[in-house]
Amino acid sequence: MTTSTPTGPAAPLAGVPDELRPAVDAAKERVAALHAELPRWELVVWTAGNVSERVRGAAQDGSQDLLVIKPSGVSYDDITPEAMVVCDLDGELVEGDRAPSSDTAAHAYVYRHMPEVGGVVHTHSTYATAWAARGEAVPCVLTMMADEFGGDIPVGPFALIGDDSIGRGIVETLRESRSPAVLMRNHGPFTIGKDARAAVKAAVMCEEVARTVHVSRQLGEPTRIAQSDVDSLYARYQNVYGQQPTPR
Repeated sequence: MTTSTPTGPAAPLAGVPDELRPAVDAAKERVAALHAELPRWELVVWTAGNVSERVRGAAQDGSQDLLVIKPSGVSYDDITPEAMVVCDLDGELVEGDRAPSSDTAAHAYVYRHMPEVGGVVHTHSTYATAWAARGEAVPCVLTMMADEFGGDIPVGPFALIGDDSIGRGIVETLRESRSPAVLMRNHGPFTIGKDARAAVKAAVMCEEVARTVHVSRQLGEPTRIAQSDVDSLYARYQNVYGQQPTPR
């Protein structure tokens, strides 16, 4: 994963700029719909977890980018596009009448320092969070893991909620990793993607492989896949798998 260093804080925005209104409204629709995927795949309980998506502004350095995220403590039954809040990449509220998610600072830090990331997801899914509680990476013992994560799902450092400490841990852990998922120690999984949908997919797949590897361990120690095979599987899945453009 690549990172960048911000050039400095931008001036606070007074509401969503007119030129970003269509993109922000479209992002609200997507993010609201994607939140429904978290309980559907049993990745969250009650009001835990969140999905965000970056809305890119005109500035090449990302200083005018925004993020759309759910408000803090809102029931999944009450999530609508209109309920979404908009923040700048310092985590400051730009639009909305509710406080943003308590994880907003972490999401904002990731967007500031990983310009290729367009979506961030946090869940407390049972098996992935159990690995996080143990402070143990999920070993790459499945072809699905090689495909999706390019190796182990790493563990990030323990960090308190409320500032950008979690975000720093996410970036530091994923900086040199191919994995779109990190298990923050004693907390749970955070996933990233090119957009919010990709980050949700990574969260679903993270829980699936965490569960499967746990079950495998009940039968004995699973066998790791050789690194050369991991590399081959990852390259194929990322570049060949799925529908390819039809040559003219």
